[in-house]
Amino acid sequence: MMMKNISFVAIISLLLLSCSKELDQTPISEVGSNNFYKNTEDFEDAVTGIYSTLDIYPNEQFYLSEMRSDNLYGVTETGVRPYEKINNFDLTIATNEDVSREWDNDYTGIMRANTVLDEISEDAVPDANIRNRMIAEAKFLRAFFYFDLVRLYGKVPILDHVYTPTETLNISRSPVSEVYDLIISDLNEAVLNLPESYPNNLVGKATSWAAKALLGKVYLTRSGPTYGIEGPGLDSGEYDKALALFNDIIVNGPFGFVDDYPAIFAYDNEHNPEIIFDIEFITGGTGAGASYPSISVPNGYLEANDVGFPNGEDRKEVSADLIAAYPDGDIRVDFNILMGYTDQNDHFNPSPFFVKFINLNEAGQDRFDWGLNYPVIRYTDILLMKAEAILMGNAGNSADVDNIINLVRKRAGLDDVTNVDLDMYLAERRREFASESKRWYSLVRTGKVLEVMNAWIPEEDVQNRMNLMDANQIIYPIPSDQITVKEGLYEQNPGYN
Repeated sequence: MMMKNISFVAIISLLLLSCSKELDQTPISEVGSNNFYKNTEDFEDAVTGIYSTLDIYPNEQFYLSEMRSDNLYGVTETGVRPYEKINNFDLTIATNEDVSREWDNDYTGIMRANTVLDEISEDAVPDANIRNRMIAEAKFLRAFFYFDLVRLYGKVPILDHVYTPTETLNISRSPVSEVYDLIISDLNEAVLNLPESYPNNLVGKATSWAAKALLGKVYLTRSGPTYGIEGPGLDSGEYDKALALFNDIIVNGPFGFVDDYPAIFAYDNEHNPEIIFDIEFITGGTGAGASYPSISVPNGYLEANDVGFPNGEDRKEVSADLIAAYPDGDIRVDFNILMGYTDQNDHFNPSPFFVKFINLNEAGQDRFDWGLNYPVIRYTDILLMKAEAILMGNAGNSADVDNIINLVRKRAGLDDVTNVDLDMYLAERRREFASESKRWYSLVRTGKVLEVMNAWIPEEDVQNRMNLMDANQIIYPIPSDQITVKEGLYEQNPGYN
């Protein structure tokens, strides 16, 4: 297991932040050419350093995607948690710590990837196969980070190699179409040069199958509607390209549909046939543990169960609408959601919360030390995105859509359905991926986000905290600390204060 067997030594000490801030990048190039990057082992560590940037990805996707959707009603009594403004469609979130943190982290990953790509050479890594694989890994991860950026912020600056601080102050945001050009170019190269699998000590690295899966999702997203904004949808009509990639993975890939839903997420069943790409974590106080399993869980639940450490979290209530969306007999509802808990004072707290990723018997040394890998892309997602490509693109076999949906429903303990349409598809996808931070993106790329969210908000918002959304809120504001680096370099996304 790659992240669990290779030490986190690469580049972490360089403490890269955002490429657009006052960041001296010259020492990075000097370290690479003169001191650090001397041989194959050095570059293996450097590539591992790019992967390590993914460690906060599960948390930030929870706050910026799951919390933004109709799966959660993230309102507390005090109203002071940063995620509440995200939940509430507040227009003053340019200073929000999660909005800033994900931007910074994505560009940290991009700069780590660029540093590898700039510095790697035949002299340092003589084996062409290893060198090409490292380049492909760096490009896969750079594409991953840019895809995250374009889905969250729309137009972003393109940095395709290491720049000096002075140079970055003259690089404006590029059109979304140009960002996609880089993403697709990087992923196509990754498809060609990444291996299909790795030896056991390197499992967890990106494969050519992961690159195909991500590229399919890129085409699916780019094909979505524009909503009249400069966001992730370009109405490009590339559903056929997405469909071809998903079919390739389904027909030729080494993955499979796991019949037992809870087994997909079991701590002792990582790298099961569902997993196409995940983020690796390990418990044991090494600093390589995860915090995402318990961020959805109120502190009182951990205290009541004598876990041994607090997590400081307030309630993040699962929406009543999501709970009602599960039919009787659906086994996923009890696995994904706990309807409440009895606290240390024997008082029952009826606020429902996600427990999909938490196993109290697997608690580490603290809330940052859970040892469960995070599933970024799993096989069921490929199956369902194939169905989406057929529904959205009017291509392929409509009978395949029914078959896919019924396969997923059978695992959940539900009866078959027929004539599946887009709404039925989205409902099944919502139930399947609850707590996996996919609902928001699904609504956006299928053109349903405004209709669904603005119907849901008045029904769910019992505390009258939320605003109705418009198309501008499909993407986030550019973080205010980026806007102020150089006056006039970036314009704020419309609709935000």
